[in-house]
Amino acid sequence: MLVNLENVSFAYTDVPILRGVSFSLNEKERVGFIGGNGEGKTTLIRIILGELTPDEGSVFLKNAIRIGYLEQSGGLESQSTVWEEMQEVFAEDRELISQLRETELKMQSADEDALRALSSRYESLNRRIAARDSYQCDVRIRTVLNGMGFANAYDQVISTMSGGEKTRLKLCRLLLEEPELLILDEPTNHLDVKTLFWLEDYLAAYKGSVFVVSHDRYFLDRLTSRTLELERGTVRSFKGNYSKYKILKEELVALQEKEYEKQQEEIAKLQDYVDRNLVRATTAKSAQSRVKQLDRMVLLEKPVPPPPPPRFSFTYRDRPYERVIEVSDFRLAVDGKTLIEHGNFSLMRGRKCALTGDNGTGKSTLLRFLMSKNPQVHIGKFVKFAYYDQENADLDPDERVLDCFWGRHSLLTQTQARSLLAQSGLQAEDMDKKIARLSGGERAKLELALLQAAHGNVLVLDEPTNHLDLPARESLESALRAFDGTILFVSHDRYFIGAVADCVAVIENGKLSFFDGNYDDFLAAERKNQEKAQPAPTEKTPAEKERGGYRSKEERAKEAKAKQRAKQIETRLEELESRETALNAEMAEYASDYTRMQKIWKELEEIRAESDALYAEYETLI
Repeated sequence: MLVNLENVSFAYTDVPILRGVSFSLNEKERVGFIGGNGEGKTTLIRIILGELTPDEGSVFLKNAIRIGYLEQSGGLESQSTVWEEMQEVFAEDRELISQLRETELKMQSADEDALRALSSRYESLNRRIAARDSYQCDVRIRTVLNGMGFANAYDQVISTMSGGEKTRLKLCRLLLEEPELLILDEPTNHLDVKTLFWLEDYLAAYKGSVFVVSHDRYFLDRLTSRTLELERGTVRSFKGNYSKYKILKEELVALQEKEYEKQQEEIAKLQDYVDRNLVRATTAKSAQSRVKQLDRMVLLEKPVPPPPPPRFSFTYRDRPYERVIEVSDFRLAVDGKTLIEHGNFSLMRGRKCALTGDNGTGKSTLLRFLMSKNPQVHIGKFVKFAYYDQENADLDPDERVLDCFWGRHSLLTQTQARSLLAQSGLQAEDMDKKIARLSGGERAKLELALLQAAHGNVLVLDEPTNHLDLPARESLESALRAFDGTILFVSHDRYFIGAVADCVAVIENGKLSFFDGNYDDFLAAERKNQEKAQPAPTEKTPAEKERGGYRSKEERAKEAKAKQRAKQIETRLEELESRETALNAEMAEYASDYTRMQKIWKELEEIRAESDALYAEYETLI
């Protein structure tokens, strides 16, 4: 067991946040931690980390446990380059290898007595290096950086990066440090879909335990095997991932309601008997027994229904022409950088199109371009755009919530304005707050209230689920599925894309392509395309044989030669590793034989030099 909480309670200025929380985190577990915005998830994490002390209860941690924590907006701050920062994780490994090299040099000129001591030190260093797999440090760094989208940023100074990139780098460093317990608070923020899939696979094979706060249901479903839910200050544990939790939670609520109603019926029945028979001499004794039965009964609390999620509804007044947006052979560029070349895009009325692509490919820029008055873009008659901006750039932080909403929709009565804001999840006390004081989730709900009041027949949404908790996301999905207008949206929430989209547009390698089908079909087609991209089958059609396939004869011969050479290197490295192990064993056995030790050391030096050269060549082939 890594962490154990027993009856932990905590309050801020007499406002209860946690009430009698008890649960454990065990070794090699994958636990999802969910709960609404403001429920106290971050508070509980800070208690585990020792940053806050509970008012009541106890927190037990495994002795000398190493915990790694990724905050939502806790990025790296450094003047180092990306590569230098990641190498710091393996400073001890580099020092061990350096000491081994120094020992090798000293062994070359050592006398017989000194050689015994140096041989023993050499063997000890070799064992430690092998146990830590120190020679693979650079490979591990490249694996993580490339997987997390930093393949071309090794030499970039971290201080010049965006906040999202710094947060991703902090996650990279944590993955390389490999703490026993990895606590991740919304790790999927700032990640594109390709990186999300990579991270899920990496964490699935992670040696330690993972405790993750996330609103990404797809991520939780693929990764976790237990779900902790924080609701109204208490934590309940459910076996299974998020989808399983939803089923179990529904069953639990139904069972609690049934048990409560059954007990209330029994109480009413007993009380009725007592009321009718207590004063009668003939039945007073039996009535008294029922009074005692009522007194002994452990009363069940009336089940409190889950907090109601926001309610969204999107409507419009005018129906647009069938072709909503059309633009042909366009070029999209920002600051001299070409994002899309020879792009074509067409969106028909009633379609719900997800726009996907890696970070930085220009998805948000394309949304704004398609809504612009650029003469290349043909907007259908009666089209009315309603736009959701993920940056909330259209909100004035010094303006009050109600003034912001009512100022844009002054034809509504104040009652109507307050009602729509409340339906969108904002409380009565939020109405007079300045926007700067709102949380990310509250600002998102304000934006969605404004979006509903705009009555657009074409909704253009840029990351609408960012900052929304799970009930709000599911409510938004339901509203968008029921909307019979047109939707064009960007999202990294794969569950959300799958629930809403009926077609997918993709930006990749400067090209814009369109897939006519839902997200599951799109992913299946992508997997199929990747399989097709594997080495060509041995049997080719006559036409392929005649033109040499998709590559020239020289290219295919070069690739085959590289593969053959890579296999040869792998075999040779295995041989060298086996020989090195044998020599290290001999070194311990013949430590007093000066002549034998000189020969062993010389051969080890040759093995090391050959291995280094082979590793360098191998990296150019794979």
